[in-house]
Amino acid sequence: MSNHNLFVALRKAFPADLDATAVETVGGSASSLHYSWRDLDQATAMMANLLASLDLPKGARIAVQVEKSVEALILYLATLRAGYVFLPLNTAYRSAEIEYFIGNAEPSVVVCSPANFGWVSKIAFNAGTRHVFTLDDERHGSLLQRASHHSTDHTPAVCAADDLAVIIYTSGTTGRSKGAMLTHGNILSNAQVLREYWCWQPGDVLIHALPIFHVHGLFVAIHGALINGSPMLWLNKFDPAEVVALLPRATVFMGVPTLYVRMLSESALTRAQAAHMRLFVSGSAPLLIETFKAWQERTGHTILERYGMSETVMLTSNPCGPDARYAGQSERRGGTVGFPLPGVTLKVAGDAGQPLPAGEIGSIQVKGPNVFKGYWRMPEKTAEEFTVDGFFKTGDVGRVDERGYVTIVGRSKDLIISGGYNVYPAEIEACINDMPGVAESAVVGVPHPDFGEVGVALVTAKPGAELEGAAIVASLKTQLANFKIPKHCCVVPELPRNTMGKVQKNVLRDSWAHLFTS
Repeated sequence: MSNHNLFVALRKAFPADLDATAVETVGGSASSLHYSWRDLDQATAMMANLLASLDLPKGARIAVQVEKSVEALILYLATLRAGYVFLPLNTAYRSAEIEYFIGNAEPSVVVCSPANFGWVSKIAFNAGTRHVFTLDDERHGSLLQRASHHSTDHTPAVCAADDLAVIIYTSGTTGRSKGAMLTHGNILSNAQVLREYWCWQPGDVLIHALPIFHVHGLFVAIHGALINGSPMLWLNKFDPAEVVALLPRATVFMGVPTLYVRMLSESALTRAQAAHMRLFVSGSAPLLIETFKAWQERTGHTILERYGMSETVMLTSNPCGPDARYAGQSERRGGTVGFPLPGVTLKVAGDAGQPLPAGEIGSIQVKGPNVFKGYWRMPEKTAEEFTVDGFFKTGDVGRVDERGYVTIVGRSKDLIISGGYNVYPAEIEACINDMPGVAESAVVGVPHPDFGEVGVALVTAKPGAELEGAAIVASLKTQLANFKIPKHCCVVPELPRNTMGKVQKNVLRDSWAHLFTS
């Protein structure tokens, strides 16, 4: 029987020299630590043996809310190796949220930071969790103490491709968070496709500066390096100056748009400093075209934008470069997320579910081996989100041009229907962001007694710039149809963001919901 355990595929890609460095920690006050490939192999074995010794049921969930560390990475790999289900939780979640996740997922094991043990363990034990361990970002905690007594030999559990590997909870901007169930086959298929499509090659070195409770940092970045046998320069926390200083030692960097903006503020970021780099990838939030162009001018590199979701891992990508296998896919185009990845079928559908022609805006639907198994314990919700012919409704709105490039216009829940007309916030935001002095904007829909719903624009200014809401609205009226013009525009100090840098439009909608109503 073949073993489809994701860990087995990652382990097979380890280089022949197991004593070479796999992960080097950098940044912070502590001196750097070097973890060899042998260290990863043996440490994951010890931790997998610890989990196996707990007599957990098949499919047991291992819930983890800890600060980023190489030991946290080892725990993830050990969970896969032992055949259990990994459940990463955002470090920003507080007690009410953790209580929901633990109650919903019913994990057999919870791992938390020592500082949170008191309240986390109370929630976990009350929910029936049998084991609670601690782990911090300085190699301390009961998890490591217990694992140290176990053998460095471990035979990976046999898993089918359809066996559950990870549950990723969505951000929950509309109702309760849903647990997206990703299988070993889902994640491995995506890692293998990206290795080819992003032209991973011998000698690549990844700078890892993302959180690891999310698809981008946990799957896209880590799996990319591991399945290519490439070492990682590991930062527990992002530091723009530190990343810029590391560029001559690396070839690949993955970040969210906010990280690129912060790096552009570093005077040390030059073409010479970035000359050794091969690939810069951006995702998890829209990249402003201004940032895209500024990065080109400063570094000589063109950022590769891609598109994915918790439920699907990666779906589309701008090309790595000219490749005969992908005819016509060579140019990285700013403002787009590129082409559907090999194996992914993507269509833009109208209100009745019919495929729309090139250039028309509609709902994005996808199918492929990377698409998740469904939502944890939500069969009705799962059924709602798939079409009768098996396409997953992403909830995103976009278009595909005549060359096949995909552009995301926004989320369907962000669509504003004003006086019966469809208004896409991304179109208005693009116009505002092009205005002098504007750093960024967000347009949200709020209730209105006459139109049902109208747009409100929240705008941030560049340092030293002075903006007026009325002037922004006046400028928009020269560019867009009247029904698209926001009824109110306010200049604000900042826009609320989640930990991955996405603007939290649900927070803005709630804050401005009563602007036109009593």
